[in-house]
Amino acid sequence: MSANDAIQDEVTSLNAIFDEGTLSALDEDQRLYSLRLPSLPSITLRIEFPADYPDAPPSVLGTQSVGQDVPKGMGSQAVDVVREVLARIYQPGEACIYDLLEEAREALEQAEEQGDIQLHDQQDAHLEEDKTSLIQSDPAIDLGPEPPWIVAPALTEKKSVFLARAAPVSSPAQARQYVAHLLATDKKAARATHNMTAWRIKGFNETSYQDCDDDGETAAGSRMLHLMQLMDVWNVMVIVTRWYGGIHLGPDRFRIINTTAREALVLGGFAKEGKESDTKKKGKK
Repeated sequence: MSANDAIQDEVTSLNAIFDEGTLSALDEDQRLYSLRLPSLPSITLRIEFPADYPDAPPSVLGTQSVGQDVPKGMGSQAVDVVREVLARIYQPGEACIYDLLEEAREALEQAEEQGDIQLHDQQDAHLEEDKTSLIQSDPAIDLGPEPPWIVAPALTEKKSVFLARAAPVSSPAQARQYVAHLLATDKKAARATHNMTAWRIKGFNETSYQDCDDDGETAAGSRMLHLMQLMDVWNVMVIVTRWYGGIHLGPDRFRIINTTAREALVLGGFAKEGKESDTKKKGKK
């Protein structure tokens, strides 16, 4: 496979996994591309691929564009982080941009938590804390009664903690209300790194609703929704809360997220043990 073929494969897969335009050509002849960071969509990097990619690594030349909402100096700091991650994760002969984006996101989060960099303006940095007080003080938002959560045992992996909860729901509005209730009444959940959500609901006249929210953990919500589809569960929502522990988990975090989500669904009686595996077996025939 030529370098151009390898690059095009990455363009196709990345733009399908993330948003369209995540990896875009600036000059195909020179193998220059722009790379938008899903965790920092206001920052776009300038990437150059070598003629023998993936046998040789790409180069991060600098920033292609930086949004006005990005704090001063954040663009160059992001470049430094991404370069460090690239040097660490690149393996000769293996395409690396997907892993680069995933590992860079965690590295940027860790650097911000340690105070080494500032990803957002101060106003944005306090957004999550303000969100709870706004919900509580706004009389137009009716939190309703305590949702009937079924909470699975917490799972800890390399200091990151994952906690899944599931509840029956009959409408998208009720699902959103349950999320608002959790964030307004549970300070630990409100301050967590991510609260990833997915739900599947059957309504009247054979209508159905399916939705998910990554809450900053790119592709996690859609993976949870896919799990629910495999398990064939309906009229239920599941939330997986993650508190980041400062150690990168890489793609393995998606396995942990789905494991905890599945346990909450099974504990709640929304799915029988083995239904997911039965579905997979049928699909292999």
